[in-house]
Amino acid sequence: GCPRGGPMTAVAAPSAQPGLVNLPDLPDLTVAQVGEDTVSLPLRVLLLMTAITLLPSLLLAVTAFTRIVIVLALLRQALATGQTPSNQILIGLALFLTAVVMMPVGEQAWTAGIAPYLDGNMAPGDAWTAAVGPFREFMLAQVRDRDLLLFAELTGHGEGFADPEAV
Repeated sequence: GCPRGGPMTAVAAPSAQPGLVNLPDLPDLTVAQVGEDTVSLPLRVLLLMTAITLLPSLLLAVTAFTRIVIVLALLRQALATGQTPSNQILIGLALFLTAVVMMPVGEQAWTAGIAPYLDGNMAPGDAWTAAVGPFREFMLAQVRDRDLLLFAELTGHGEGFADPEAV
């Protein structure tokens, strides 16, 4: 038969007597940044996924998309065509026209900030500032100075702006 304690004694014995088990020495683990890259790959992926989820909001906020959709909807109403063409077709046309209108701005942002960053010639913060510049100029050209200062005053920040760029 089985010796006293049965087969489970052999399994439980090493844990009951820690001196009998020899564990190998574990190496020390140190975490340090290697190289000049300041943004890790998982963080880059997280930022990319965040940018993709915010893309529809950015499309509305920093492009001519909203204006184009409004003009197309007003044109449809002026022609008294009811719901023809459908809203889906208007949105598709607006997306296409937005791409055409915003292409020069996108190219400026690419050459000013994105391409130098991807080539490793620019820090992420500097690349962001350089890439946002063309979009900022485009959007400021679409707003009257008087209206911009009005909204700044409504938020309590209307004093002390020398020009629209300062807002």
